[in-house]
Amino acid sequence: MKQSKKIAIGSVVLVAVSALSLLVTLAFAQTVKVQGLIKGRNGDQMILQTSDSPKLVVVLTDSTQVGQVQGVFKARRKQMSMAALIPGLAVQVEGMYNADNQLVATKVAFKGDDLEQAQSIQAGLHETQQQTQKNQQELQQQNAALKAQNEALQQQQTQLTEQQKKLAENKAAIDAAVARFGQLDDYYIMDEVTVYFGNGKINVDPKYIPQLTALAQKAQTVNGYMVQVKGYASSVGSVALNQKLSEDRANNVTNILLQQGHIPLTRMLAPGAMGESRQVGNDKTAEGQAENRRVVVRVLQNKGIAGV
Repeated sequence: MKQSKKIAIGSVVLVAVSALSLLVTLAFAQTVKVQGLIKGRNGDQMILQTSDSPKLVVVLTDSTQVGQVQGVFKARRKQMSMAALIPGLAVQVEGMYNADNQLVATKVAFKGDDLEQAQSIQAGLHETQQQTQKNQQELQQQNAALKAQNEALQQQQTQLTEQQKKLAENKAAIDAAVARFGQLDDYYIMDEVTVYFGNGKINVDPKYIPQLTALAQKAQTVNGYMVQVKGYASSVGSVALNQKLSEDRANNVTNILLQQGHIPLTRMLAPGAMGESRQVGNDKTAEGQAENRRVVVRVLQNKGIAGV
């Protein structure tokens, strides 16, 4: 008896489940009609914006009929390609929902005026997209050019900093030389010889050696003398190069005074490299440049010693 009741209850449950499944199947199989605006298209799927759903997925199949309604009463239908289903087109879709709640379209219809309007919108969007792409390319080119300019400016700034550093070093060397010599107002100039050099040259022309040795002999007759050597350069070329030229010229003249003039090292002031400072000639002319490429040698006597 109990076994019969269990079988009867199981049969009732099975019938209820079957009935429910049938209802669900019928619900999905029910044909519906929706109206909306195509927002996007990807192959066999459309995204439709309707009054009930902003993103209704519509599935297109090989059996989906696409047509344009015509006539005053919209009674005639012109078969169209699925390519006409473009974003921006207002359509009416007829079909059935599948298990994923997607509307499988059996028919898609639209008006000719709506198609023309959608095509105009697409043409405008295409032109806008092309212009946007062109603007982006131009912006990228401008950014690249700006980056290159910034790199060039940084490089120029680095070079300028290096030049300023060298100028500061040269100025410091000149100031130190001037400080070593002291104020010339404290000395009498007992004798002086100027040695001139060719452009870019540092070696002493042999014709000046007799003048230098004669100055050395005279210096040794002066009580408490000191010999001052200052090298100069024209302003043609870089500042750093001219500073080095003036230094080498002063050193070479000093060596002649020490070796051939026999001036004791204790009587020599440290050679001064004056670079481009204190130009005596116009560097715009060849003659002026030649006057500035020089080493000036002086025999000095302290005024205090002279007065003793």
